[in-house]
Amino acid sequence: MPPDARVPVQVAVCGPGECTEREWDHAHRTGSLLAARGAVVVCGGHGGVMAAAAASARAAGGITVGILPEADRAAAGPDLAVALPTGLGQARNALIVNAADAVILVGGSWGTLSELALAMRRGTVPVVQLGGWRIHDPDGHPLGGIVHVADPEDAVRATGLWP
Repeated sequence: MPPDARVPVQVAVCGPGECTEREWDHAHRTGSLLAARGAVVVCGGHGGVMAAAAASARAAGGITVGILPEADRAAAGPDLAVALPTGLGQARNALIVNAADAVILVGGSWGTLSELALAMRRGTVPVVQLGGWRIHDPDGHPLGGIVHVADPEDAVRATGLWP
């Protein structure tokens, strides 16, 4: 679904709550690039990739929204402008994906894999993957519809949301 011109573009940055240094660096750079383009960064609101993207986006003057699994905001990351408690646990991943005009996945974990699957089922275009797991069909071929990229600049460009 194309973004509504009346509101800023919203991009979900998804990834493990416990991430590698490389994943942190990629998420951090991705957050700042998105903020520089005026995008709202939507994430799960906790540590790892989510914290890296939120920290850099906020430092760059961007808006950050965390959709939390808990029923309160007590565990919300410090760099969120908006923290939305859901009480849904990992089911909140559907809300993250549904709020996004594009999804960028950094790294891989079971939660990240669920976000990838939800984005694909929803028809979010595009779904951009920077690192993480590779998904194959029953014949061993890479699953279509996922744009694999090598760096944060390519990830933001691959969303196709900016000229």
